[in-house]
Amino acid sequence: MRDAETRALVLYSQNYKEKDKLVKMFTESFGKRMFFVKNFSKSKYASSLQNFTAAQINAVINDEGFSFLDDVGDTTTYKHISEDIFVNAHASYIISLADAAIADNQYDPTLYSFLIRALELLDQGFDMEIITNIFELQVLGRFGISLNFAECTFCHTTQGPFDYSYKFNACLCHKHFSEDLRRSHLDPNVIYLCNLFQEISLEELKKISIKPEMKQKLRQFIDGLYDEYVGLRLKSKKFLDSMQPGSWADIMKR
Repeated sequence: MRDAETRALVLYSQNYKEKDKLVKMFTESFGKRMFFVKNFSKSKYASSLQNFTAAQINAVINDEGFSFLDDVGDTTTYKHISEDIFVNAHASYIISLADAAIADNQYDPTLYSFLIRALELLDQGFDMEIITNIFELQVLGRFGISLNFAECTFCHTTQGPFDYSYKFNACLCHKHFSEDLRRSHLDPNVIYLCNLFQEISLEELKKISIKPEMKQKLRQFIDGLYDEYVGLRLKSKKFLDSMQPGSWADIMKR
């Protein structure tokens, strides 16, 4: 048990008993912690503990069991994320992915900063699909997955075009396509963009414009990587996948 001050992001909350809530927060200094908030609806902190809110907290941090809030201030609310259902779905998925990527109580200020920056860019109106793809590819390492999209696994050339081989868990250049007759047969730009997204810094990200058909190819490939190597079945991802632009556009017009 220790008294501490840290920045923290609300991941989610759930009802506990009749009037209380458990609020899971990703703290910059102590990793993910579950906070017990008694009589939540009447708590002076209730408005500061909503989804998509970051804050400075003073708290009693426990390594076992619940932690407890002493004070919450200097809140940041991502208003655009909260108001736009499509951006909200992408943000929810990114948050769920970060939650799944590390164990509770694990200190990871780099992931915390990465998550906060991704949410900031979504809130500022950056392309939500691109931000999501970048986050997915860069967080793979937290699941123990290291993929090299920069070179051929056989001759190590960095000159494309490349394709991806699940047989070798690596890229093949055109000279070695015959090594795996069941290679992915990707558009070479998919591998190029995955390599770019894997290395790019969100702090230095400028506007990137990608055609819808290429976004769809990226989505399918990254989904395949997660199915093959990670095996997550997140509810937030299932909801995101259900949001087909045509059907949702019709619903929003009603």
